[in-house]
Amino acid sequence: MFKEFFIRKIMKKQLAGMPESEQEKIIQVVSDNPEFFQKIALEIKARMDKGEDQMAATQAVMQNYRTELQGMMKK
Repeated sequence: MFKEFFIRKIMKKQLAGMPESEQEKIIQVVSDNPEFFQKIALEIKARMDKGEDQMAATQAVMQNYRTELQGMMKK
């Protein structure tokens, strides 16, 4: 519960320029699938540790999980 509160606060700040309804949708998807998003974060970090910049690493990893992410966002 406490952890979810902080996740929600951090995500709200990161998604500030986005419409409220979209923010809530993304926050809900992340809250419902924390292990999946932890896996993505670890893969991004591993690529960055090898020297890839954050944007390129994020784009590459997100591309690998595009189908799963699209499915989660449609629910």
